[in-house]
Amino acid sequence: MARKIRMQNSPQQHTNKPSDTPLLEARALCKTAPGPDGDLQLLDSIQFNVATGESVAITGPSGSGKSTLLGLLAGLDTPTEGEILLAGSAFSTLDEDARAARRGDICAFVFQAFHLVGDLTAVENVMLPLELRGIKNPQAEAEQWLERVGLSKRTHHFPGQLSGGEQQRVALARAFALKPQLLFADEPTGSLDHANGQHISDLLFELNREQGTALVLVTHDLSLAERCHRQCQLDAGRLHE
Repeated sequence: MARKIRMQNSPQQHTNKPSDTPLLEARALCKTAPGPDGDLQLLDSIQFNVATGESVAITGPSGSGKSTLLGLLAGLDTPTEGEILLAGSAFSTLDEDARAARRGDICAFVFQAFHLVGDLTAVENVMLPLELRGIKNPQAEAEQWLERVGLSKRTHHFPGQLSGGEQQRVALARAFALKPQLLFADEPTGSLDHANGQHISDLLFELNREQGTALVLVTHDLSLAERCHRQCQLDAGRLHE
């Protein structure tokens, strides 16, 4: 039976105190890309860290490099210069397979484009990473999380039969089900209406509070950003608190 979500009295009230130990650390991070007139500087000398149990929002105008930064922090891409440490160990210098294995042990990722498997139902999409991790009773766990994101009546629907907001909630349930130490989310409420966006926001911070999950959120939603322990703004490739 799904537990009732406890609403916070104030969007800026944080009920857990993050550890001082960095779970994620970026040192002098730079990223360039080829352009018609030479290399483009996408990210410039980024210094960034996230403690265990901390929530951090990354905001900034469109095209400022937020998704690029999130991809680097999650090990989906590698920096041109600098390094990233995950749980105190080298991360960005590992090869792609090693980064994926390391990320799978610690992190979960909510993509803006959902990345659901089209020929799997909603419950099968949530079950898939649980089965890969060897979790017992993956279907029961998946169904519980789909109920918590308000999709208990859509468990056997395929992604093509779901709206964009419903697909986003399946992607969130898939990430939540892993109970990660660190959750990356790219515009987690961007495809949702106000009521569902508030519901998912509450779930994000419940996970942060109850499981000690660190959150790194890229968002245009200022009300979501204000609920985080810290807010950072990315502008012209540089990150500012």
